[in-house]
Amino acid sequence: MSREQYRDDQFYIDKINRLREERKAIILAHNYQRGEVQDIADFNGDSLALSREAARVDAEVIVFCGVHFMAESAAILSPRKTVLIPVPEAGCPLADMITPQGLREMKKRYPTASVVCYVNSSAQVKAESDICCTSTNAIEVVNSLESNQIIFVPDENLGRYVATQTDKELIFWKGSCPTHYRVLPEDILKAKEKHPKAKVVVHPECRLGVIMLADEVLSTGGIVKFARQTDVKEVIVGTEMGLVYRLQKENPHKRFYLATEKLICPDMKLTTLEKVANALERMEHRVTVPEEVRDKAKRALDSMLEVEV
Repeated sequence: MSREQYRDDQFYIDKINRLREERKAIILAHNYQRGEVQDIADFNGDSLALSREAARVDAEVIVFCGVHFMAESAAILSPRKTVLIPVPEAGCPLADMITPQGLREMKKRYPTASVVCYVNSSAQVKAESDICCTSTNAIEVVNSLESNQIIFVPDENLGRYVATQTDKELIFWKGSCPTHYRVLPEDILKAKEKHPKAKVVVHPECRLGVIMLADEVLSTGGIVKFARQTDVKEVIVGTEMGLVYRLQKENPHKRFYLATEKLICPDMKLTTLEKVANALERMEHRVTVPEEVRDKAKRALDSMLEVEV
């Protein structure tokens, strides 16, 4: 980092710290955020863990450094708090691949099926679902349902991984995370050849062919826990590059290698220190969910939280 960049960063860090106290705010940063944004956050984690933390803590303002559906989840679980997203155009291509109308039409085709909705979706889609799931608990959620036929939306890759772990019939929506979808089996094989002593840990949003080559298939939170507890000294990481920053910071005596340089989410990298400071200073951009949508979406989230993992 240049001296000028350090000076600019420090200016915004000081401003953020001052405004955070004045606004009685907390800053949440997803594991895929830039390293400097992770560093100024009160909490780092995956999307749902952050929203649950926001609902638990005593704060008036939540600044969610992530993408839009994540800020929506915080607004669903914390309706009396002001939820801000520093970059309103930071979206999720996976979440955008499904619409409430599309899901309603699918439900008509399979009227007896239960709908499991991945949290990487809009509040409106959650409101059309019976229960939500995360990449951590998707298998347990599916197996908890009485129905043997499950509509699983919107991530087909995650759904196909779950299908290998259950006897239930899963009906998939044609959606995928573009970042994880770019990872190919040959990328994993090349990484293993380069780092033969390393364990391979990948996110379940990856293709099945990639998953089959991994030693562990875990959510971002699961990878953080694995890295902390494992005796392995080298790990090949098959998820967005932002997580490697956190892993290396928390485990300085271990080595973490990105499975491929293709693992970068442009939307997650839109948030900067300057934009976090602006969000706090101007109290922008507020994320709200209409009450009738919030109530239904919260029921789907609450149903998930009742499932023990």
